[in-house]
Amino acid sequence: MISSRHTAGALIVSLMMGALVVNLPACAVGPNFKRPAAPTATDYGSAPVQGETVSADVAAGNAQHFIAAMDIPGQWWTLFQSPKLDHVVEQALKANPDVGAAQAALRQAHELYLAQWTGFFPTVQGNFSADRAKNALGSIANPTSLPQTNPYYNLYTAQLTVSYLPDVWGATRRQVEIAKAQAESTRFQLEATYLTLSSNVVVTVVQEASLRGQIAATLRALELQHQLTEFVQKQRLLGTASDLEILAQQSLEAQTAQTLPPLQKQLGQTRDALTALLGRLPADEPEETFRLDELALPADIPASVPSKLIEQRPDVRQAEENMHMASAAVGVAIADMLPQFAITGDIGSSALKLQQLFTPYTGFWNVGASLTQTLFDSGALLHKKRAADAALDQAAAQYRAAVILACQNVADSLRALQSDADALKASAAAERAAKQTLDFARQQRLLGTISLVAVLNAEQSYVQAELSLVQAQANRFADTAGLFQSLGGGWWNRTKEMPRYEQFSPARE
Repeated sequence: MISSRHTAGALIVSLMMGALVVNLPACAVGPNFKRPAAPTATDYGSAPVQGETVSADVAAGNAQHFIAAMDIPGQWWTLFQSPKLDHVVEQALKANPDVGAAQAALRQAHELYLAQWTGFFPTVQGNFSADRAKNALGSIANPTSLPQTNPYYNLYTAQLTVSYLPDVWGATRRQVEIAKAQAESTRFQLEATYLTLSSNVVVTVVQEASLRGQIAATLRALELQHQLTEFVQKQRLLGTASDLEILAQQSLEAQTAQTLPPLQKQLGQTRDALTALLGRLPADEPEETFRLDELALPADIPASVPSKLIEQRPDVRQAEENMHMASAAVGVAIADMLPQFAITGDIGSSALKLQQLFTPYTGFWNVGASLTQTLFDSGALLHKKRAADAALDQAAAQYRAAVILACQNVADSLRALQSDADALKASAAAERAAKQTLDFARQQRLLGTISLVAVLNAEQSYVQAELSLVQAQANRFADTAGLFQSLGGGWWNRTKEMPRYEQFSPARE
């Protein structure tokens, strides 16, 4: 009997291996996914992909050169040449909880992909049971085939069950394809998280620097206006200025002072936002502070063409993998409509005494195969297949929308940089003219050749011109960061693995 059991086990294994071998070369039903064709456009309309911007003789006023063939470094924020900026970006990538969530989602997707792979192999389950039973004394046959001296008996059974679903129509392969595409989609979602976070940190730093510049300009204006107020008060004592002129100057000084608290409030809120991006509570804000003159404006700017852009944008690549999943799901829906095959086998031993297990004449085995075909389900499988087709159409439309949005983002950023350079040049000229006008007006007022109203107007114009100059400088930095973000951020050139999020790890039993 032992040899018979060995023969049975060999038979079961042979059937399973044969099914695996037959299964490998089989084709999978449904469409085979093909990557969408790249856009044929070679530019972004009138948005520049070559050439350079105008320059201005102020901080952040250097010309920027658009280079279509230029690649993007993996750590693109280092192009702003600020060690403090580099440090806070690295801290954010290490401690922001959004990064931790995205990294965990990727690990989950990878494990689910590996789990889906197991569908190619048989499932083997071991089972042991022990039963205590009593025979009916009046039965015409004793189930134990023993003299009816004791109606009570024990029954011990140990067995292995092997089951296998041959992937005849490729449903398992399509499920693995879905799981792999899901893992890739999650990977690009993680890259998008890195890109969005680093861009938000840079833009927030620029905003902080801009607000500090505006506050400094406002304080300089207040100091200047306070000096003018004292000058007018002295002239009033001399009888060369009226009370109305004093009140006008004091009113202008108060109006300027009124703009300071909102700027300080925005600065505080910006610091809070930066602290949150670093994965910290408000009480633990970073030591680093930022000013515009500490940042360098990148001179060479990439302007990738659309056909290259779709390879770089994480959201476009994610949309592509979503379409891949939808394509494979159509194959699964088709396979579900076809006959389903199964192979099962059992081998084991059953005895009335535990020590008799696996002795001669206690073994048993069985091998079986089944085929199941749904004959009537009111059209449920057909409607599921049509739903899968619709989901594929939806994913294709969403992919095209992602491509259009990506190209729009780049075009907007390129136009913004060109306009920012023009605006900064104009703001610099306006600030110089306003400063010269104010200086000349103050000199003329000392000579008594112009009214105080003219000085006040020149003073107000200078304050606005200085604030506009600071904002124009900040716009160039922020929009440069926006261009790097819209181009994908250079994740493909990353030379080292991103830091793993370990700021908070829930306890596990």
